[in-house]
Amino acid sequence: MNEIIFMREALRLAKRGYGATSPNPMVGAVLVKGGKIIGRGWHRRVGLPHAEIEALRDAQKRGHNSQGATLYVTLEPCCTHGRTPPCTDAIIAAGIKKVVIGATDPNPKHAGKGFKILQRAGIEVVHGVLSDECEKLNEAFNHWIVHHTPFVTVKAAMTLDGKIATASGESKWITGEKARAFGMKLRQGSDAILVGVNTILADDPSLTARSQKSEVRSQNKNSRLRRIVLDSQARTPLKAKVVSDEFAKLTTIVVSKNAPKKRVAALAKKVNVIVAPTTNSKFKTQNSKLDLKWLLKKLGSENVTSLLVEGGGEVNASFLLGGFAQRVAFFYAPKILGGRDSRKAVAGEGAKSLSDVIQLREVEWQKLGEDLLLTARV
Repeated sequence: MNEIIFMREALRLAKRGYGATSPNPMVGAVLVKGGKIIGRGWHRRVGLPHAEIEALRDAQKRGHNSQGATLYVTLEPCCTHGRTPPCTDAIIAAGIKKVVIGATDPNPKHAGKGFKILQRAGIEVVHGVLSDECEKLNEAFNHWIVHHTPFVTVKAAMTLDGKIATASGESKWITGEKARAFGMKLRQGSDAILVGVNTILADDPSLTARSQKSEVRSQNKNSRLRRIVLDSQARTPLKAKVVSDEFAKLTTIVVSKNAPKKRVAALAKKVNVIVAPTTNSKFKTQNSKLDLKWLLKKLGSENVTSLLVEGGGEVNASFLLGGFAQRVAFFYAPKILGGRDSRKAVAGEGAKSLSDVIQLREVEWQKLGEDLLLTARV
């Protein structure tokens, strides 16, 4: 029972790094001696000390001796040199007698090695405590480590009949304040946000993460929210906010080789421009000609571990029907829009039969004011 209590505290600490640790995972640690917590720590930001080191330092500051203590940590301690020295070395040097671990390192090259190093040093190792919760905490990081592509979440706010806008494009505001605040929280935890050019043309959004957390991110150039626009023909206006505001350097416009060269050159003076290859998709949508598989591999190589897709129906369909999404976050307002020409949350040609539909799993519902949020794995 105590193991669960202390691991829950480590999880609580780990979540304090939300939105600031990428491309590292969120990790929390507590140091326990005589049944009491003598040190707490979490990974605050990429490049700073890991949670285990923070907990050891916290205990030292409080005048506690870590010799013979038990360390509870949400993720297997690192055993390799990276931006910081191996945590296993520090744990051994501190005289820790027991280490209780939540999740195993998702990297196949390192998984279990930390356990063995600690055990060889005579330290008792227990792992798998609240493992499901510890793994879910870093589902984006885990996916990126294994697949080298971002973990993709498709987010949409819609009426009960699945419409995101009227036929004329009016969409503000379908959901209430609590739902919108939660949507902003999703942005804060993402490395990049992606939309289609039609969203830029219709709404001219800022696509920023507005909160105290975003202030933390703005100080750390490795943790800023990137903005990706799918724009095969380079139609993004030069006066659009994502092109002309103070964060323009964080904007990437993805065009095809057939885009007008003058338009591409003009955009390239203000933002990053990527020329992506094209492909023929099984499911026809307006964006299927841009090779999303290629784009995701490129973003993964640039340390984008999590991607939030906030596109219109065509972009959403490209990711969902193309098999490129891992999670959905659908907000439902208690409204019915109707209309043949109203804009759908997921468009494209859709599945041809019920056997081809996308089956969601690990479904969770949450009430946010009058609205409902559905989150699920794809």
